[in-house]
Amino acid sequence: MSCCENNESLFGQVKIDIEAPGFNLPAYDPLTDDETIVSSGSLAWKWIVLFFYPADFTFVCPTELKDMADARDIFETIWVEVLTVSTDTVYSHRAWVKHERLMQNFPYKMLSDHNLEIADAYNVLDEQTWIAGRGTFVIDPDGITRVIEITSGPLWRNSEELIRKIEALQHMRANPGIACPARWVKWNTTLTPSIKIAWEVYEALNK
Repeated sequence: MSCCENNESLFGQVKIDIEAPGFNLPAYDPLTDDETIVSSGSLAWKWIVLFFYPADFTFVCPTELKDMADARDIFETIWVEVLTVSTDTVYSHRAWVKHERLMQNFPYKMLSDHNLEIADAYNVLDEQTWIAGRGTFVIDPDGITRVIEITSGPLWRNSEELIRKIEALQHMRANPGIACPARWVKWNTTLTPSIKIAWEVYEALNK
């Protein structure tokens, strides 16, 4: 059952390879310049990226969101819905988009976790500052969390590496039983785990 269909998963703690916590949050949509509601239930059977960042009107955050915005066409091509999340209000989101030049033409909905419940469910809530950390979560069309990445506050993330991971996940989903080795990129050799190659991985990669 998808996380988008199971209300019991709402506010559950995130864990890798199990159903992701559900959510139902207000959001600012820069494309319509309006407030909306985004729920996990409306995203059933999609690939989802939840991109948590600490706060609006900060320093590293707009560089990260600009990087993600620049990759919009690629995310659309691989059928990924990107949602950014912070503990700011939708009003703060709108003001930031309107005033920060790096946020011009920002294409993704900006979720407002002002009650802190979703940041807590995804284990990125800083209980001293009450803001979200830099957390990236990839949820597959079955509602299963496939990537959990949390980085230190000043360290920015890379959309190219995120896309590489999603393409690998999609390839493995389409080809059950295979594994993608280190530095795998689209169309590279994959592995079929077996006792027969347990000590011959080099040969399996270079046959």
